[in-house]
Amino acid sequence: MKEVTKEVYLKWYEDMLLWRKFEDKLAALYIQQKIRGFLHLYNGQEAVLAGALHAMDLTKDKMITAYRNHVQPIGMGVDPRRVMAELMGKATGTSKGMGGSMHIFSKEHGFYGGHGIVGGQIPLGAGIAFGDKYNNTGGVTLTYFGDGASRQGSLHEAFNMAMLWNLPVVFIVENNGYAMGTSVERTANHPDIWKLGLGYEMPCGPVDGMNPVKVAEAMSEAIERARNNGGPTFLEMKTYRYRGHSMSDAQLYRSKEEVEEYKKIDPITQVLDVIKDQKYATDAEIEVIDQRVKDLVEECVKFSEESPFPEIQQLYDVVYAQENYPFTPHKL
Repeated sequence: MKEVTKEVYLKWYEDMLLWRKFEDKLAALYIQQKIRGFLHLYNGQEAVLAGALHAMDLTKDKMITAYRNHVQPIGMGVDPRRVMAELMGKATGTSKGMGGSMHIFSKEHGFYGGHGIVGGQIPLGAGIAFGDKYNNTGGVTLTYFGDGASRQGSLHEAFNMAMLWNLPVVFIVENNGYAMGTSVERTANHPDIWKLGLGYEMPCGPVDGMNPVKVAEAMSEAIERARNNGGPTFLEMKTYRYRGHSMSDAQLYRSKEEVEEYKKIDPITQVLDVIKDQKYATDAEIEVIDQRVKDLVEECVKFSEESPFPEIQQLYDVVYAQENYPFTPHKL
């Protein structure tokens, strides 16, 4: 694994703080009805992404996930202003305002969504990995899904084919405890989701998903295995979300005390504690980072609010062109 240095800790702190504050702002904009539809936030799960990015080669590795997908593309290099613009349905968004919250996408940066169908991205991730193997790119695909999606039949089909074809894919379940409002304990006869890999003789295991170092260690091993023709790995990231499943979730299935207990092991706090203990930054330097994050989030809001909504013509520009039907010419 690449060394976890002072610079890595400072980057983790700034990145995770940005992701947290970015989504806090999204929640506020949603309440103001500037973001419509569904909104699923990642608060609490940031270490899963931070650790993975430390292990990835962003020049060739790819990522695909479900609909809790706003901060992953930012971590992979997408301009956060364009991500926020997409959430607000603006023409400057990552999909020109037509994807919205659940469909952030950037082929340029290797981020393949953003999928609203529960478990639908699991076989797609295996398919992307098949493409990398077929074309000998050396890339590895990280395929994320939630604990609820682990009960979908498509997972088993994808696992079977990925092992049969020895695909360069890492399957990651982000087990945040609840599939919408249903606890993991109520969805199977055992709570250890990672054991599903045993039936396919796939390397698998649990990971502390609240600690970016533990995530980076597990992901580095899995990615190297895949890159060196060792095949798939299945990791269960044991994590927690502080907010509801979506903004409309009343969270009647858990207590406030439970949430507060998990906040005691908040990934951002864990990283900040190391920074302070090791004297990687002074209080003044940390305040500079905090202000930089705050300014960037406000810049995202300003950019998005000032951006135009798509023109009606765009509805015709994003469908397939047909040579013998020239009545809706494309402008894109």
